[in-house]
Amino acid sequence: MQKIFIIGAGLSSSTLIKYLLDNSEEQNWKVLIGDISEETAKKKVDGHPNGQAIKFDINDAGLRDKLINDSDIVVSMLPASMHYSVAEACIRFGKNMVTASYVSDEIKALDQQAKDKGVLLLNEIGVDPGIDHMSAMQVIDRIKEQGGEVIEFESNTGGLVAPKYDNNPWNYKFTWNPRNVVLAGQGTPSQFLHNGKYKYIPYHKLFERTERINVLDLGEFEVYPNRDSLMYREIYGLDNVKTMFRGTIRRPGFSRAWNVFVQLGATYDNFIYEDSENHTYHQFINSFTKFCVKKKVENKIAEYLKLDPESAIMYKLRWTGILSDEKIGLKKATPAQILQHLLEKKWSMGKDDKDMIVMQHQFVYELNGEKKKLYSSMVVYGEDQTHTAMSITVGTPVAIAVKMILNGKITAKGVKIPIEKNIYNPILEELEDYKIKFTEEEIDWIEEETGV
Repeated sequence: MQKIFIIGAGLSSSTLIKYLLDNSEEQNWKVLIGDISEETAKKKVDGHPNGQAIKFDINDAGLRDKLINDSDIVVSMLPASMHYSVAEACIRFGKNMVTASYVSDEIKALDQQAKDKGVLLLNEIGVDPGIDHMSAMQVIDRIKEQGGEVIEFESNTGGLVAPKYDNNPWNYKFTWNPRNVVLAGQGTPSQFLHNGKYKYIPYHKLFERTERINVLDLGEFEVYPNRDSLMYREIYGLDNVKTMFRGTIRRPGFSRAWNVFVQLGATYDNFIYEDSENHTYHQFINSFTKFCVKKKVENKIAEYLKLDPESAIMYKLRWTGILSDEKIGLKKATPAQILQHLLEKKWSMGKDDKDMIVMQHQFVYELNGEKKKLYSSMVVYGEDQTHTAMSITVGTPVAIAVKMILNGKITAKGVKIPIEKNIYNPILEELEDYKIKFTEEEIDWIEEETGV
């Protein structure tokens, strides 16, 4: 019996665990789930005879090494910063490892060691990154095989609330880690290529530089740039591409409203807001505005950002409760933590709400002297609060990859991402059985201007 060790039983692990347990009898698997909360792990196992749940702390090196050594494959669903110790142990004990996270520089540096030990460290096999890589490469390789050349490539993804449950003025609810949403875009400037020109957008301008897209029958969305799109020229083999852009999808109007928090400084996470537990949200947001006792804080915000006080943006702001006299109640909190604490009360998914993942690739390519534009779009809806669209699209490709590695259908070694045909084709094919599939629309290419 092959042993699968899953580290982390959080929300994004739900569908992964279900898939592996559902297939465990046929495949002769034993599935061990370790989590800092044994109760959470037990809920995911749900009494399945081939599953076992344990309390597991990644910092317990002795237990970590024992469990990894006893396993045939390890799946790390931990935060990205915690993968290294797992990867290092997997190499020492000659065990393959799968993660949904981006390849860090530390993991990348393990490539030769992994090859020397005959170990595969497969990363970026979730949704974004993951399904985006596989679906993009499938189209890119197809165009190249036909003798064509990709001239422009854009890829946009968003985790959103499904339309039926979209009932707040921001048209947004948290469908994944709220902290990552609040801190999105901070750090190095977003960089991409547009019509042969390099573009760099610093954080304080990021949410002003959006473009609009339409996805299937879901209507209009807006997109703001992700951090570094330029690296994907080499990864996708598009060295001569004129446009290379990756972005995050939101409903129209979100970015301009979110930009208010950015411009005020309320999203920063590098200093402590003094006496935070005793201050109100009104006092918190007022601390970022010009001192003037005769003006209301909302008027100061509107004046500073040149907004109509009665605008939709200001309505969104008031709706969050950021101007209320409610006490924050968090000790020694950063501005970002305070803002997250407030928004979790307003943007959390209700018990009956369902989420959706929206992804769209846009290709402009030249074939036989003609230019075409191809839209490849995917929409996946969540089933419930356990098997969300996020959990389904992250966990299912991870689980399929685990199966393929255990069955000897993926034999690569070293640090890899799923951009090779023998990996992405069978995974994408099986994903269609779970209603994770792309719809393609092709039109004659007309040069157009975008908003970024």
